Amino acid sequence: MARGPEQRDRRERRDRNPEERADSDIVEKLVYINRVAATVKGGRRFSFAALMVVGDQKGRVGFGHGKAREVPEAIRKATEEAKKSMIRVPLRESRTLHHDGHGRWGAGKIMMRAAPPGTGIIAGGPMRAVLEALGVQDVVGKRMGSSNPYNMVRATFEALKQQASPRQVAAKRGKKVADIVGRRSDAASGEAAAEA
Repeated sequence: MARGPEQRDRRERRDRNPEERADSDIVEKLVYINRVAATVKGGRRFSFAALMVVGDQKGRVGFGHGKAREVPEAIRKATEEAKKSMIRVPLRESRTLHHDGHGRWGAGKIMMRAAPPGTGIIAGGPMRAVLEALGVQDVVGKRMGSSNPYNMVRATFEALKQQASPRQVAAKRGKKVADIVGRRSDAASGEAAAEA
């Protein structure tokens, strides 16, 4: 007896495991592929290294590095590693960072600043891939020093790990969120008064 398309669809949905459904909303971005040649007796043997960034665009992001003889296999390995190493970053209004951040890895240095609505992501290359996967919509970023994509991605993650929301700062200091956020607006009005 031939199965109808409805029965097949039901079976396929049932066979999928919960992990696959959870991964369906994860965005994968290929940052860099490097071809490496090893000289052996019979000539040269090529292998590939892939750098991947994954994120759910809701405040979670991770990166991974994979090596293999074929590009798709290297990408698969890097993606798996990236999913295991995801971190959560607090976002302000689900669109930008809470405060400025600086990151450094090796000779690569980066700087990120929170931006007003409508700014977009002003950042280049690997930093842009990380911020897009994270779900940031408005941010200004600048790279200084090394442009090595591995160093830039790691420096970006170092800066993101330093991000803290007012709620986290208040909990750490044993104060109320209003005290922490109130100081931010007081400082801005104090600066305006000093300029006048």
